[in-house]
Amino acid sequence: MGYKRIAVKIGSNVLTRADGRLDVTRVSSLVDQVAILHRAGVEVILISSGAVASGRGEIQPMKKLDEVSARQLFSAVGQAKLINRYYELFREQGIACGQILTTKENFSSRSLYLNQQNCIRVMLENKVIPIVNENDTTSVTELMFTDNDELSGLMATMMDVEALIILSNVDGLYDGNPSEGHAQLIREVKPDDVDLASYISDQKSTFGRGGMGTKCSIAQKVASEGITVMIANGKRENVLVNLLAHPGKTLCTRFSPSDKGISSIKKWIAHSEDFAKGTVMLNNGAVEALLDKTKANSLLPVGITHIEGDFEEGDIVRLTDENGIPIGVGKVQYDADVARELMGKKGQRPFVHYDYLSLD
Repeated sequence: MGYKRIAVKIGSNVLTRADGRLDVTRVSSLVDQVAILHRAGVEVILISSGAVASGRGEIQPMKKLDEVSARQLFSAVGQAKLINRYYELFREQGIACGQILTTKENFSSRSLYLNQQNCIRVMLENKVIPIVNENDTTSVTELMFTDNDELSGLMATMMDVEALIILSNVDGLYDGNPSEGHAQLIREVKPDDVDLASYISDQKSTFGRGGMGTKCSIAQKVASEGITVMIANGKRENVLVNLLAHPGKTLCTRFSPSDKGISSIKKWIAHSEDFAKGTVMLNNGAVEALLDKTKANSLLPVGITHIEGDFEEGDIVRLTDENGIPIGVGKVQYDADVARELMGKKGQRPFVHYDYLSLD
């Protein structure tokens, strides 16, 4: 099949019928395809939406609920139904599966991140299919992922997969509105193709929280870290098998991976901007030194002009120039109080070592 380990994100619009309930036939078809890949020796990590849709079909609220409460109720009931459906379908194939419910907080701490990574690694080593979803019962407001596209990108990076397949209800990214008939599918996006904004509609998916803009943003970021990303139509028959067995003949948008090697710690830091505990402003000299591609430079206290927020040693902070324009993120080597004390002073050990910097 070409790949040894892949992540597959299945969107809400793939798993949901027109009435908003779970499409059991589609779930069964996708499980059959994953089973084929599994038997061919491909390790598959599933990032599956559908819990809210499953719950919506099971329970009628006693009174009108606000959006957050409704999501918590439907996901609490639906997650049990969804994972049970996966469990039974995979068991019919003679394959074990396991549930991973996660939140943004599990990616913000390096120790939680590594614990989660180890859990999934052990599952894969024992031929268990991990089925990952956001814990919607506790993830609300600022604790939520943008959508499962964001989660799939984090999961693909964390587990060092070779390919991330994002299944939606369209064949990929078009150069116009696909509903208007004249738009053409963009078959490949290369690492240096920066501006895709003109091709992307602002329309959100019917049952999910994301849209093509989020998918492309995540795809480009993951591809920049050396992972192939494909956006394809999850409602096409045998799409997963065909993408791996006949990649050139299967409709999709493929984001070609960068050939630049990135360490696992830098990958974690690159995806940690949302978890930043503070902002550190740098003078022009420090900015120029960090952005100098001819050599690796760490951030020294002498280059810091202003610090916002409270953070501990090992936390992630945002780095900006003197005009507040972001230049990257980094893992700090001492806390905010020490940083303020040493700010602007020469001869100090690095505030952020080069190995723990991710620059825009």
